[in-house]
Amino acid sequence: MDPFLERAHQLSRRRFFGRGAATIGAALGGASLAQLFGARGASGSPLSRVRGDERLPHFRPKARRVIYLHMEGGPSQLDLYDYKPGLRARFDQDLPDSVRQGQRLTGMTSGQSRFPVAPSIFRFDRYENNEDGVYLSEAIPRTASLAKELCLVRSMHTEAINHEPAITFIQTGTQQPGRPSFGAWASYGLGSMNKDLPSFCVLITQGFGNMQALAARFWGAAFLPSEHQGCKLRSAGDPVLYLNDPPGVTRADRRKFLDLVAALNEDEARRTLDPEVEARIAQAEMAYAMQMSVPELTNFADESEATLELYGPDVRKPGTFAANCLLARRLAERDVRFIQVYMRGWDAHGNLPTEMRAQCQAVDQAQAALLVDLKQRGLLDDTIVVWGGEFGRTVYSQGTLTQTNYGRDHHPRCFSMWMAGGGIRPGVVVGETDDYSYNIVANPIDVHDLHATLLHLLGFDHERLTYFHQGRDYRLTDVFGKVRPELLA
Repeated sequence: MDPFLERAHQLSRRRFFGRGAATIGAALGGASLAQLFGARGASGSPLSRVRGDERLPHFRPKARRVIYLHMEGGPSQLDLYDYKPGLRARFDQDLPDSVRQGQRLTGMTSGQSRFPVAPSIFRFDRYENNEDGVYLSEAIPRTASLAKELCLVRSMHTEAINHEPAITFIQTGTQQPGRPSFGAWASYGLGSMNKDLPSFCVLITQGFGNMQALAARFWGAAFLPSEHQGCKLRSAGDPVLYLNDPPGVTRADRRKFLDLVAALNEDEARRTLDPEVEARIAQAEMAYAMQMSVPELTNFADESEATLELYGPDVRKPGTFAANCLLARRLAERDVRFIQVYMRGWDAHGNLPTEMRAQCQAVDQAQAALLVDLKQRGLLDDTIVVWGGEFGRTVYSQGTLTQTNYGRDHHPRCFSMWMAGGGIRPGVVVGETDDYSYNIVANPIDVHDLHATLLHLLGFDHERLTYFHQGRDYRLTDVFGKVRPELLA
């Protein structure tokens, strides 16, 4: 190809205008780099980030960080949070057509000749909250004992009926791949308060039931600068790949190497005005800092025996939900902005009682301990804890139904989530479902509303937290969502 044509082919619109403004390009490049490193400073005020003519966040936030406990697979609201005692009298009866209302089914149960009602096998007990009390399952007694701290939403609903689009939707605000995750938006908007750790970290626990695939795009940055993508901390081997320098490479050698590469990248950033070059510089510096900070983070030796006992015996086993909950607290106290904890194994199409018991035994003590630990350290007031899956489960049994065993299919029309801390209204139940936990009858809350409300607590007008890409402004809530005051303290 002719060299001139090749150069013209590589010249993007941004580069064209950047080169055309060469007189001020170097100054702008230097200023942007200074802003980049200033934004990542450990002492950054939560009201000090400025992008263009927009000061971020938009108003003083109630919360500084989020711990999102995502129960991948869709836990059954009927067996945990949405008490329906009347179903016992309807055991094995067909779900009435007037309740189902012709709503779509998955391919796994659409061929069933019957849709037999399966009451929960679990006993529900009444726990004191800040209203008239709330009935919660015997499967989660420690979590239930903290009912005064929880805002339990029974009227969540989603548009997606299968795992991949449903997880994508609740993590990114759309069913289509290619959008930034909630954690990436939070990192982009708020920046980092810790120069030695990423602003968005991801922890994964393998569960005991049917496990769906977890794609890295669930915590990806998509078209946002790549420094805002989630950093997955591994439970085996080095917590982060290539954490240690190769044999023969000293810390001083690594520093000289990074300084040389950074100088080359700074020249490239001034020449191209490409934000991804700036992101590469920031990521290289972060990787260097993490070589020191991550080993200290993942070493529980400085935790008291009382704290370890609070989380339970599994806390000493890396990768367990208990260990990841304690690690989430350690990340929170180090001011990591967004901590995503995945617990796999909630996709109970069959043998639900057995799988549910195993799952709940793994999470109940640990998630309750996380709330207690955050509160006693003064962190719960400005930390939002979110618990929930991508959808709920059906009242009818998938496959064979007996008095002691059943399975449940995916159900997007209503499911339960809970939140606590960080400006969330404590000790309340929001929303109501029908007698079959099949349809919402009061106060429906969709995924966009959830995102808008959480962003509000982080200090953002969700309609103004945008990023210009491919000719238009994008946002987490797309063109939907409203802040729900009933969830706010």
